[in-house]
Amino acid sequence: MSTNSETVAYVLGQLEPLDVRARAMFGEYGLYCDEKMVAMICNDTVFVKPSEVAEEYLGPEALAPPYPGAKDHFAVPEARLADVDWLHAFVQRTADVLPAPKPKKPKKPSPEKKPTPG
Repeated sequence: MSTNSETVAYVLGQLEPLDVRARAMFGEYGLYCDEKMVAMICNDTVFVKPSEVAEEYLGPEALAPPYPGAKDHFAVPEARLADVDWLHAFVQRTADVLPAPKPKKPKKPSPEKKPTPG
């Protein structure tokens, strides 16, 4: 089952004015803060990447896989999404402790195709 776009819009609205965006990925969404992927939204549930911050905010009982075969992430209870101050602090502190994304390698120019004789 994939996440509803209304869920994504709600989560992004709750996180304003943080520097947060969502990116569609395989029917679900990656949630980025300060250009770091901090969470996923899968099956209409926010799953935050594992970190000391996430364990402090939610505790180990919140660990669950966002999709079958995935590593455990911290599932944010729906009621916590309504607590804007808590959510802002949690997402921003998570972004602050995660490493910066690795710079992307420049794309190699594609070889030009030679016209086929004909």
